[in-house]
Amino acid sequence: MIKFNPYLGVVYFVRGIFTSMETFDILIVGGGPIGLACGIEARNAGLSYVIVEKGCLVNSLYHYPINMTFFSTSDKLEIGNVPFMSLNAKPTRAEALEYYRRVVQLHQLELRLFETVNAIEELVEEAETPKAGLPNRFSVVTTKGSYQVANVILATGFYDIPIALNVEGESLPKVTHYYKDPGFYAFQNVVVAGANNSAVDAALECWRKGAKVTMVIRDPEIGKRVKYWARPDIINRIEEGSINAYFNSNIAAIYNDKVAINTPEGRVEVPNDWVLAMTGYRPNFELLKLWGIDIIDDENMHPVHNPETMESNRKGMYLAGVVCGGMDTHIWFIENSREHAIKIIKSILRKV
Repeated sequence: MIKFNPYLGVVYFVRGIFTSMETFDILIVGGGPIGLACGIEARNAGLSYVIVEKGCLVNSLYHYPINMTFFSTSDKLEIGNVPFMSLNAKPTRAEALEYYRRVVQLHQLELRLFETVNAIEELVEEAETPKAGLPNRFSVVTTKGSYQVANVILATGFYDIPIALNVEGESLPKVTHYYKDPGFYAFQNVVVAGANNSAVDAALECWRKGAKVTMVIRDPEIGKRVKYWARPDIINRIEEGSINAYFNSNIAAIYNDKVAINTPEGRVEVPNDWVLAMTGYRPNFELLKLWGIDIIDDENMHPVHNPETMESNRKGMYLAGVVCGGMDTHIWFIENSREHAIKIIKSILRKV
C-alpha cells in the first residue's frame, strides 16, 4: 500500500514492498546516553533495534561547552555495565564523549548517525517482524531510509531548541544561545543572560580570559541548582566587582554596540560585543505533537506517559530521558533516567 505524507510532500510505501525498507522490533529516536541505554537493553533482551540520531554520537553532549564538568560523578553516568573511569571525581565533557564512544563500540550497537526522522505513521495493516514476533505498528521515514517497526522509543532530549529572549536584536549575529569556548570572547564586552549552571560557567570562564562580563539575572540571586563549587566562586566575583551583575533584571533590547537592560532602578545601557543568552532549552513539543504524543497543557507541558512503563498515550510509542519532564528540565538527568530503558524493554517483552 502507498501513502502520501503531507509534511514531506512525498509518496512512500507503508508495507514491505519497497526493498530498502528495514524491519525492527524497536526504533530508538536519539543517540544520547539514554537512547544508547535503550539500545543496550533491547540487545540484551534479544530484540532487534536501531538507534537513529540526527547528529553525531551523543549529539547534545558534543555541543556542551568545551571545558564543561558534569555535576554527577562518573559512576552515575555509566550505562551497559561499562565502568566509567575519570581522572577526577567529576568527569569532563571530553571524558564523557570518549566513554560513550567506547560503550557503542563494546556493545556493537546498531546506530545510524546524521539521520533525521521525518515521519512516524501508523501502518494501515500490521505485519510480523521476524525477530520477536511483535506486530509491526509503525512506518518510520527518515532522511536516509524507511523502516517498519513494532515500537518507537523517543529519547530526543531537550537541547535543540533554546528558550528565546523575545527582545529586539535577538537575531543579531552577536547573540548566541550556545556557549563553547571562552577564548573566543577574550578582551570583549560580554553580556551573559541567566543565573544557572551554563550562565555561571560562561561568565566565570570568559572573565578569566580577560572579558568584561555583565550578567543579567531575572531573579534576586544566583540559582540554587548551580554546581556547589561554582556558586561561591561567582558570588565572590560579583561581590568584589570583578563581574558586574544586575539582579531582578532583564534584557530590554540588543544593539550592535550595546545592550539595554531593565533594572529595578530603571533602564541602563552597557557597551557590548557579544550576548550569551544562557536561558535554557526545551523539548520539541511541535514534533512530539506531530508524532501523536499528547502534551498536558500546564506550565511545565509534560508529555503524557505511564511512569511505570514509559509508554505514551500512543500505543507502542515510549518516552525516555529528559524529554519526559517537558519544560521542567531539572527532573530527569542521565543518572536517574537510565532506569527508563529497563522499564521500556520490560513493557515491550510483556507483549511478546
